[in-house]
Amino acid sequence: MTPTNLFSRRAALKAAGCGFGYLALAGLTASSASATIDPMIARPPRFPGKAKRVIFLFMQGGVSHVDSFDYKPQLAIQDGRSIDFTDARLLANTGKGISSQRIMKSPWEFSQHGQSGRWASSLFPEINRHVDDLCFIHSMQTEGIAHGPATLFLHCGSTNFIRPSMGSWITYGLGSENDNLPGFVTIAPSAGNGGARNYGSAFLPPLYQGTAIGKAGGPASDLILRNLGGNASPEAQRRHFDLVQSMNAEQLRKRPGDAEMEAVIHSYELGWRMESRAPDALDLTGESADTLTSYGIGTKATDTYGRQCLMARRLAESGVRYIQVTYGDSGANPAWDQHSNLPKHGDHARAVDRPIGALLADLKQRGLLEDTLVWWGGEFGRTPYAEKNGTGRDHNPGGFTTWLAGGGVKPGFAHGATDDFGHRAVQDKVHMHDLHATILNQLGLDHEKLTYRYAGRDFRLTDVSGRVVKEIIA
Repeated sequence: MTPTNLFSRRAALKAAGCGFGYLALAGLTASSASATIDPMIARPPRFPGKAKRVIFLFMQGGVSHVDSFDYKPQLAIQDGRSIDFTDARLLANTGKGISSQRIMKSPWEFSQHGQSGRWASSLFPEINRHVDDLCFIHSMQTEGIAHGPATLFLHCGSTNFIRPSMGSWITYGLGSENDNLPGFVTIAPSAGNGGARNYGSAFLPPLYQGTAIGKAGGPASDLILRNLGGNASPEAQRRHFDLVQSMNAEQLRKRPGDAEMEAVIHSYELGWRMESRAPDALDLTGESADTLTSYGIGTKATDTYGRQCLMARRLAESGVRYIQVTYGDSGANPAWDQHSNLPKHGDHARAVDRPIGALLADLKQRGLLEDTLVWWGGEFGRTPYAEKNGTGRDHNPGGFTTWLAGGGVKPGFAHGATDDFGHRAVQDKVHMHDLHATILNQLGLDHEKLTYRYAGRDFRLTDVSGRVVKEIIA
């Protein structure tokens, strides 16, 4: 009787799971694929790009642009006055195309900062110190008026269809610079508003799916990679790994050309290498006391997000292509979603402001900001009027602000504008597809050529639209 007759391959995998390698296998193969496998070796960009990697600081729920970086004096002048507004959100909520709404001024004071004189509020004092390194886009527009569709569109370029996430497209196009780490890592992702689809590979091969570390709203203790091998010696774990791989090879011999099986084997091999290398990349104990303090680690309000941002820097140094750091929570209501309590923005800002400022300074001091594109923003902005005449703001996909730093974009620059109230983008509009196209361009990828054939047609992140916003490129 041969060994393969003694127990099923599935049972063997469960019995012989070797620590984080098995966990990575489960995560990296969560979505199915039916395409030719493309190894995760580093590949040259289509043309010379100014960025090698992206760090996306995702502000889940939608930061209010008119309370942070889009200064609108008319909000203070017209505070309390009822004005007619029209947008898709109002239509969905009231059934009326036009509705009278009460203008609400910002509770935070605006002032000019840096040599560039960029206007910003007191909501983010540490980020404001870096405005001369930031490139603001004040004319963003997106699809989806609710969090779920808009979040999926932000990450995948589609509000409802299952599509690969941006990080998956990037690793599909460029591979990974480190054979022992995934090309795409998402730190503390949210389980809501699309969940794993926001870092999934959809119909791309499974090895391009993001590797999740921790969860949104979770404690800092979750931001580690645990060795699931228990007390087994490295030699015993190696024997387990070799056994599983020998069975994998036998299965592949019987099913030549099976792309999904090849992806499973490759993912398992990557997981095995991650077992020993990934924990080191995320280990903060070797960082200086000054560095830890600068990120706010050890201070209650900033400890968790500070650790996430510092991990992002370490992963960037280690060759990870796309790193997402989510500030959110695991509940039904995303963190920045202040419909009835706008001052709550202040609590969230205190949690992220210092860590983000430290990340920008740290990347710049280490020479990493030149070829790292930092992207900050949420799925949409918020309205200039008080929702239901209350003390919060509603969703606003028609005009909002995001900013970029490093990676070859213009520093201390502002592009586009919303109207006098910050309600609608009116000048040099930038659609989310345009932003995706621009980020890919900075990595040396042509958004129109980065395609994958599935179900009889070629797909891409930007679907059939999108343009590179050349005006913001240095």
